Amino acid sequence: MSETVGEVRIHKTPLAKELHEARISPLKRYWRKALGDVPLARFVQYEIATMLVGDLGGALGYLLRKAFYRPLFARMGGGVILGKGIALRHPARITLGDQVAIDDNVLLDASGPKGSKVDLGDQVIVSRNCVIQGKSGPLTIGARTDIGCNTIITSPAAGIEIGRAVLIAGNCYIGGSRYIADRLDIPMIDQGIYSKGPVIIEDGCWLGAGVTVLDGVRIGKGCIVGAGAVVTKDLPAHSVAVGTPAQVVRTRSSSVIEKEYHSETGKR
Repeated sequence: MSETVGEVRIHKTPLAKELHEARISPLKRYWRKALGDVPLARFVQYEIATMLVGDLGGALGYLLRKAFYRPLFARMGGGVILGKGIALRHPARITLGDQVAIDDNVLLDASGPKGSKVDLGDQVIVSRNCVIQGKSGPLTIGARTDIGCNTIITSPAAGIEIGRAVLIAGNCYIGGSRYIADRLDIPMIDQGIYSKGPVIIEDGCWLGAGVTVLDGVRIGKGCIVGAGAVVTKDLPAHSVAVGTPAQVVRTRSSSVIEKEYHSETGKR
């Protein structure tokens, strides 16, 4: 299977082959899927951390996860909070800044091809049940960004860059790649995937609940995207966009905001 970015194709092993490769043992397949080609000592460390403290509740669980999980990451800053049931894939490619908070049952996955990574800036909040994947390329999330429950962020080969202080409400979907569908004689799952480019969400944006942002899209600084919108093309800075596909309905400005405030409060 291959992935196309512009004219570039990147080989990607199908998941079924990864999970059922006959030439290696089930243990080694699990080892590679969870951690990659790391030394035995690191694999044992991962297993002990997962079994002993991964689902441990209360304050003791928070304290022990910080201690047991810290060596697994590329970097883990101070004051990090790790909830229960967090699933890690290739944590040696994952960086957590200071005061990052990861809620329960989150997947942090950097198990894509070479160059895949996940970087979370200082004070990033990831709510429960989210999927954060450097699936096919790098994923960077800026400081103070807040990600709502059940959101999926999965990077195409060209990557995802999310800026600082971005609000992402629950049930959003950002990124992903596209299946090639040119041939009719074989299923689409066997034709490979491609991407239209990176996803870039600049500083200070707000994505409402259930927003979808497709690959190859740039959302400019300070944009607001209404709940349920599907963003298929670039949005200029400070736009307010709604609908499927998302359309710009107005541009944010201090004068407009002040006018709306006075209208709602009856002030002049």
